[in-house]
This record gives sequence, structure tokens and C-alpha cells, in this order.
Amino acid sequence: MTEKSVIQANALDLTFQTNDGPVHALKGVSLDIGKGDFVSFIGPSGCGKTTFLRCMADLEQPTGGGITVNGTTPEEARKARAYGYVFQAAGLYPWRTIGRNISLPLEIMGYSKVEQAERVARTLELVELSGFEKKFPWQLSGGMQQRASIARALAFDADILLMDEPFGALDEIVRDHLNEQLLQLWARTEKTIAFVTHSIPEAVYLSTKIVVMSPRPGRITDVIESTLPKERPLDIRESPEFLEIAHRVRDGLRAGHAYD
Repeated sequence: MTEKSVIQANALDLTFQTNDGPVHALKGVSLDIGKGDFVSFIGPSGCGKTTFLRCMADLEQPTGGGITVNGTTPEEARKARAYGYVFQAAGLYPWRTIGRNISLPLEIMGYSKVEQAERVARTLELVELSGFEKKFPWQLSGGMQQRASIARALAFDADILLMDEPFGALDEIVRDHLNEQLLQLWARTEKTIAFVTHSIPEAVYLSTKIVVMSPRPGRITDVIESTLPKERPLDIRESPEFLEIAHRVRDGLRAGHAYD
């Protein structure tokens, strides 16, 4: 890991104006995400995890403080295609094949047909879906659809991957398998990943750094640097070291509630 800061938030606030009055989604959020980090955000529903991710992606505009992505504004980073974004639902177009779903951002960005085909083949191999490019989304399981969604986010080779609970709707066995695959993918590509989850085991298993957030208004109550090795078989989740980190995350979530 290098010390280079890829995403930097400084005293970030975000207040939504609604018919029922202002909603304070984020308050005083400061965080550095370094190059090659895998950072998970965990906290109760409505605590601002996804809102924070959307600020990084220029999908929401902060009302106070600041945030930079690759040293520029989120808007400039978006225009420079600095990140890929994976949503909770796979969001694949049912009338396009898997290959053509993955190539969609490449088409928009004006890549040649030859380059599109090369990149689609490469990303399908990365997510272990080679041979499925001519299938339609409805012909794939939920887990495979989500892998195709990740492939689409990787297709234009952005250095940053923003992932909003991509495995939340999947059963535990599929989720475990995709967690393993995501770690392998991260090791191979050395992307910087920001990952939103509700699952303590998932956050601890995947991350180099776990960010614990409080109920709304979302504040950071703890930032936990993982001491686990980079190579992580699934059974590491039964190790004392893993359980100790999970316990600290759980304590941080409790403390956040008490803080309110």
C-alpha cells in the first residue's frame, strides 16, 4: 500500500431539504482512502453510507466541507472516468446480452468495436464469466448477474471501484463465494475499493480498513485498520484475530447508537 490519498473527505456535511424539513444525512465526515485500499463502510440503515459513496461519485452534492477524488473534484473525476460504480441491483438491460451490457460504457465512450470486444473478453475472464457473453441476464443466476455488473464497472479500467451493497440480496453461500472472488479480483487488479455493507463478517473479511458509522446524521465513530493477512481463506473468519476485529466493529456500532 502506498500513502497516496485517492479519496479525501474533510468535515463533509450533507443536508437534504424535504417537505418535512431538513434531513441531516452526513455530519463532519473526514476520511482518507489510500491507493489500493479496500475500505468497507458499515452502520445502521439510513446512516449515510450510500450517501457518502454517492458524494464520491458526484451523484450527491455536499452542503458543507469538501471531498476530492484523485486530487480533483468528484465532478472532474466522474468526467475523467476515474471510477466504476456497482449498484445494489445488477441493473443489466434485459434486451442486451451480457457482452453488450458490459460494453455499454465503452460504446458511450467511443471505443472501437475491436477494443470493446477485447475489453469485454478480459473483464469476463476477471469475473469468471468467460463464455457467457451471448447469454441474456435472465439466463443467469443473481450472483452471475452481479458479477456481470462488476465486469461492466471494470470494463473501462478505472482505478477506483465504488460498490454499494452489491451482494446484499444474495444468499449466504453465493455471497461467501463472491466475497472470495472479489478479494482475488482486488489482488489481481490492485484497484482502490470503497464498499458499503450491512454485514460485519463481510466487512471484516474483505477490508484493509473498516469505517463504522453512526445513525443519522452519519458520523464516523471508528476507523479500524485490519491486521489480517492479504491472503484470506474463508475459514479465517473463525480465527481469534478475525473475531477480535468483528467484536470491535460491533462495539463501534453500539457506541454510535449510544452517542445518539
